Amino acid sequence: MVGKGSAGAKMEPDFWHERWESNQIGFHEGETNEMLLAHHGVLALTPGARVFLPLCGKTRDIAWFLSRGSRVAGAELSRLAVEQLFAELGAVPEVAAAGELVRFSAEGIDVFVGDIFGLSQGMIGPVDAIYDRAALVALPEGMRTRYAPHLHEITGGAQQLLICFEYDQSLMAGPPFSVDGAEVARLYGGLYGITLVDTGDLRGGVRGTQALERVWALR
Repeated sequence: MVGKGSAGAKMEPDFWHERWESNQIGFHEGETNEMLLAHHGVLALTPGARVFLPLCGKTRDIAWFLSRGSRVAGAELSRLAVEQLFAELGAVPEVAAAGELVRFSAEGIDVFVGDIFGLSQGMIGPVDAIYDRAALVALPEGMRTRYAPHLHEITGGAQQLLICFEYDQSLMAGPPFSVDGAEVARLYGGLYGITLVDTGDLRGGVRGTQALERVWALR
């Protein structure tokens, strides 16, 4: 099941900090995402390719990418989440200031802590692919409109594997928010060619509400 946020929750930093501090992280998957396992081939990653995970939390998908020989870059608002991520990876990070953000680095991985809108292409460095699972859907409409071109800019237009949730938004407020094909096209249609890769039922739905999980390839 995805999400334990309250209806009408505000998308301010304190919202996410409170979720991590109180361990209300129903959005966190304890295992590698099944859609990633099924469709990572869409990205055709070569050994050493660098994958960017926006709003990454402490996702287990990072360990999976590293285990396959990819390098990882990430961005995450919560320092606590990133500290837990490195602890679970068994890695001791080097921590340094990076503009308005803080960079946690270890072999093969760099995660920037802070506001993703403060991250630039020069700071992040070369990116071969983006893996967005539950990042876009974490943002309300106004922030999504800002986020999509920013993500494209800071990664140099890197190809993207995008996983979104779709459900009846009138039944509850996000996050996670419902992001359908029309919204994906609105946000990314002028930046990428968009292909629907897969659709399936989201296990457990969104806070018990039936939902679909859609996988998109953006090239």
